[in-house]
Amino acid sequence: MAKMTIEGSFVALITPFNHDGSVDFAAFRTLLRFQEDHGTSAVLFMGSTGEPTMLSPEERRQVVVETARMKTGRMRFFYGCTGPSTEATIANVRFARDHGADGAIIAAPPYICASEDDTERFFIDVADATDLPLGIYNNPPRVQTDLHWTRLLRLFRHPNYVVHKESTARVAQVAQVLAARPDVAVMCCDSPALGLVVPTMALGGHGTANMTGNVAPAEMAVLSRPWRGAGDAETFREAYLRLLPLLHFTYSAINPVPVKSLMRALGLPAGDLRRPLRALEGGALASGLDVVRSLGLDGTYAYTIPSGIPAAAESRVQESGAATPSAPQGCVLPGA
Repeated sequence: MAKMTIEGSFVALITPFNHDGSVDFAAFRTLLRFQEDHGTSAVLFMGSTGEPTMLSPEERRQVVVETARMKTGRMRFFYGCTGPSTEATIANVRFARDHGADGAIIAAPPYICASEDDTERFFIDVADATDLPLGIYNNPPRVQTDLHWTRLLRLFRHPNYVVHKESTARVAQVAQVLAARPDVAVMCCDSPALGLVVPTMALGGHGTANMTGNVAPAEMAVLSRPWRGAGDAETFREAYLRLLPLLHFTYSAINPVPVKSLMRALGLPAGDLRRPLRALEGGALASGLDVVRSLGLDGTYAYTIPSGIPAAAESRVQESGAATPSAPQGCVLPGA
């Protein structure tokens, strides 16, 4: 049987919260419609951007059950299913499959720092335990386990693996994977500091697995379109260079702090971050609002730029905490 095919923008969604701290499923419906209407191909629930480790096991199951009911067929619904062990991960994947998921994204179990041999075995055991389409998230900044391209290519022979998201800074690794032409969608994190978006798309990548699409879905859809025609490189270059300030902002602090703070300020139904994470304020937030304004995204999406927040240039004189381009912190956390 042919594998699932995914191309384009694969957006890691935030998890919206109500004022009382509970998961806001009405907001999820709004955010999903927003993504559908602006060209997103697939969404990931409970990835890095979805604060998965802040959710209780009951909440994680509830997110699967309730959001899967919102599918319209216009986008694929994937879920972050990484658990602290092989058994817990398999249980999460099976639950997602039984309740309507289109697929699951798996990273190595965090904190334990398993060897590459043990991590490869983990991915095989999970894939053998289900027929749900799966994706591998190679995410060493957070889980401290890195898979070499030779191991990844062995894993991609498994019929259940359909997506690969790379979040190292090794362009050579992406090139080796794409050169082997595995039967999976090869995608990368959209962090500008990692520097993977340009080479991944230029070498034949299938899209980006991104979080910036929470704020600029149509722009990320353009940026994530595979190159097939003579003008694709030019279209990509213009889109990437234009969007670069927003990419830097969304990765200016640990994921999902910048993107969720910005969404809330712009009037999207995001809610608060869960403690100990705190929203950006002052100049740090103003710098993101300045980017939205300069790109005309307020007009594109009818965003309302809030009053009462000082301009970023003014705030940077007053504070030392303004957001600036930083290390690729956003491409971390299990399951994204």
